[in-house]
Amino acid sequence: MPDRLTAILKKVRRIELATRGIVRAAVGGEYHSSFKGQGIDFDDFREYQAGDEVRSIDWNVTARMGLPFIKKFVEERELTVFLVVDVSASKNFGGQDQSKRELAAEIAATFAFSAIHNQDKVGLLLFSDQPELFLAPRKGSTHCLRLIREILYCQPQSSRTDIAAALDRLTRHLPRRCLVVLISDFIAPTFERSLKVAAVRHDVVAVQISDAAEQTLPDVGWMRLEDPESGELLQVQTSSRRVRLTYQDRRLRWQQALDQTFKTAGVDKIDLQTDSNYVPALHAFFKRRAARR
Repeated sequence: MPDRLTAILKKVRRIELATRGIVRAAVGGEYHSSFKGQGIDFDDFREYQAGDEVRSIDWNVTARMGLPFIKKFVEERELTVFLVVDVSASKNFGGQDQSKRELAAEIAATFAFSAIHNQDKVGLLLFSDQPELFLAPRKGSTHCLRLIREILYCQPQSSRTDIAAALDRLTRHLPRRCLVVLISDFIAPTFERSLKVAAVRHDVVAVQISDAAEQTLPDVGWMRLEDPESGELLQVQTSSRRVRLTYQDRRLRWQQALDQTFKTAGVDKIDLQTDSNYVPALHAFFKRRAARR
């Protein structure tokens, strides 16, 4: 067996074992309480009873019958989870232990195995500035393993990022309401309008993956920086305090604008870093969601 294929299988297996353990230990149950039954279907009308929610009263039926009637709904027991994962060149950045792409694969696997554990379907869209791979929602562990493999080893046709195009494709091609897990570093042109439209149609959760080395410039003298998506090179004098503070300020203002984009669209967000344990952040997110329900 070629060395590359052996390495692929080992990494997929490692992620499978790690994420399955997390799902069994806690996250699977939290996923169920946070998302299960998000969809509802109309079932029937029934006469209003003391304690019913007044906002459920159907006034047209009430007027015809002369008595207050409410709409009955039943939960949709099956949820479709759609993983939308950025595989542009900036996702290959990261420390020695883990790249942003590898962490994205672990987070996607955690959601995928949680969904499969609850008999839900999982689909996948890999994107750069164009759709790179689309897999229709399916059930089963074998399908989950394929998702992990595709995220890790997709060779994108483009190095750039267009989140708006990916969201627009989902809006056009997913007829039913889904849980959309959007995983990216969000270093991309503006996508605010497309995010708002997608959030109306679907339950969108944004997972931002970053690396500690992106937050600040080190004081190491002249440094040559390369934009992985455009290939542009830039010489920077990092010993200059003014240069380091300017970079830090611009990074902070970019992050604040990004957070406001998610807030305006009503989208939940999970912040993760390549050098940190992601489990506490997932626990906190699921608890917030469960509390709101």
